[in-house]
Amino acid sequence: MNEKVILTEEGKAQLEKRLEELKLVKRPEIVERIKKARDFGDLSENAEYDAARNEQARIEGEIVEIEAKLKVAEIIKTGNSDDVVSVGEKVKIYDEDLGEEDEYEIVGTTEADVYNNKISNESPLGQALVGGKVGTEVTVHAPQGDYKVKILKIIA
Repeated sequence: MNEKVILTEEGKAQLEKRLEELKLVKRPEIVERIKKARDFGDLSENAEYDAARNEQARIEGEIVEIEAKLKVAEIIKTGNSDDVVSVGEKVKIYDEDLGEEDEYEIVGTTEADVYNNKISNESPLGQALVGGKVGTEVTVHAPQGDYKVKILKIIA
């Protein structure tokens, strides 16, 4: 992973917390499960042992992935609110086609979570908003077709 990973301070803290949980809680738990599974006998037909080893591989893979992301992370400072939208900021927009206002936080792809209105700076909407000014209308080039939104406010 040579490409930089854009994170907010909150996103970095969440990754570090998850890494700590994996290393200090999950890894020892799975080692204990493997030890118990070995006591069941023949490893070639031991489903519990196989499941524990698979879980161990998944945990180790996640640890490696998080460490790699943190190594190349670029931390974006939030609260730089001027009148230009940037990564790490919350934006209030108006979608004329839908006649709705929405608020989104623009984050790096690692932190994106559409259920909590956190959109990636690489998503069609995120790309359209970043660099846009308050009060202007921007065109979103989405797979379903282009649409326009107006940037109403940057929320500090």
